[in-house]
Amino acid sequence: MAASPLMRGIYDLFARMEPPVGGRGDLDGNPGLPTVPTLRDAAVLVPLVDRVEGPTLLLTQRTAHLAAHAGQISFPGGGVEPHDIDPIATALRETEEEIGLPRSHVRVLGRLDTYITRTGFRVVPVVAHVRPPFTLTPDPNEVDAIFEVPLTFILNPASRVRESREFMGAQRHFWAFPYGDRYIWGATAGMLVNLCDVLAGLNDAT
Repeated sequence: MAASPLMRGIYDLFARMEPPVGGRGDLDGNPGLPTVPTLRDAAVLVPLVDRVEGPTLLLTQRTAHLAAHAGQISFPGGGVEPHDIDPIATALRETEEEIGLPRSHVRVLGRLDTYITRTGFRVVPVVAHVRPPFTLTPDPNEVDAIFEVPLTFILNPASRVRESREFMGAQRHFWAFPYGDRYIWGATAGMLVNLCDVLAGLNDAT
């Protein structure tokens, strides 16, 4: 069973939650943002690590040479393959391939809203409880770094900011979570806002 009260609350919440029917994406608040016309199905794992001092969120920083989202902070995951039976299978397979997290340490809790990226991915975020201790082996072709962020930091409304940048002649608005020398933004930050919405109120359970 989960060690911390916050983690136990998360278990209970996802056990009662109906499967999401809505969707989110980079177009939210950005009408007219150029997108890729054909979407590719993908899934990511949203790994909640059950540390004694409190749950953390495990994230990766992608290598700088990748064709999509190079250098950005993301959840482990990737595109759906023909042999994947569902998004959960994709998220678990990709996580094992990218960072070497054994499936025996992962218990799936549920999922967040499907997220559509500007770059043409239809992403299913799969929320999971990760049981330590574990040893990670990042794929150097895809992952430059692996780090953890306290879940209480993510759930604190003061940790998120709404920012904008000029993109192709127009202002693009997006969420961001600055964390030390890390800058979590884009689709990953959008999914984290979704997670915060789902877990609203649980951040007081410590």
